[in-house]
Amino acid sequence: MEAQSILICDDEPALRRMLKDHLGECGYAVQEAANAAELFTSLDGEIPDLVILDVRMPGMDGLTALRDLRQRSQVPVMMLTAAGDVVDKVLGLELGADDYLVKPVDLRELQARVKAALRRSDIQVAQQDEAQRLSGTVPFGGCQLDLEAARLFGPTGSEIAVTAMEFSLLRVFVENKGRILNRDQLLEQAHDRGWEPFDRSIDLRISRIRRKIEPNPSKPEVIRTVRGIGYVFG
Repeated sequence: MEAQSILICDDEPALRRMLKDHLGECGYAVQEAANAAELFTSLDGEIPDLVILDVRMPGMDGLTALRDLRQRSQVPVMMLTAAGDVVDKVLGLELGADDYLVKPVDLRELQARVKAALRRSDIQVAQQDEAQRLSGTVPFGGCQLDLEAARLFGPTGSEIAVTAMEFSLLRVFVENKGRILNRDQLLEQAHDRGWEPFDRSIDLRISRIRRKIEPNPSKPEVIRTVRGIGYVFG
């Protein structure tokens, strides 16, 4: 697995070296920038997984750099602030910083905050990817399933009537495309509150769905039976 990357932007060489050495020992790939100009030059190449940005730097200060950075990227940013600079912390958060760390830096706190910031970023990206993947209209065999309106449309564009439970099952299949699901998994993920272990009513429901979406329901190709296990879509 490729190491997560961190870019440290601070005008103090000793501090940069200390942070780089510690984070490197923690398994991160670390780059350095001595000022905002070097920061943006580095960002023109590859966007890191996290930026650690000092507030007080000569030339373009960290808050101005953060404002400009937010116009081009949503990379997580942790601000380095002096102890007691509440105004800097507030401004940084308002401008889009994800967290801040007070100087002098405690390395244990640094490690914990970096790990938390990267974890939040991973979760946010996953949620955005999932929302994008499972939004709008998605193909379901020759049909189109509108996930937002909970409607199913046939190959000609005409609507196919489906019950709430049938739509829930169709959505479960979309979310698990290519994965074999047994009856209990289908009923549980479709949030059927009345399901019981080994409930075979799912077979009847899938049979009804097949009659609506399959060109030949007696030889299903969209929702296939995996003998002795369950069903698979795709």
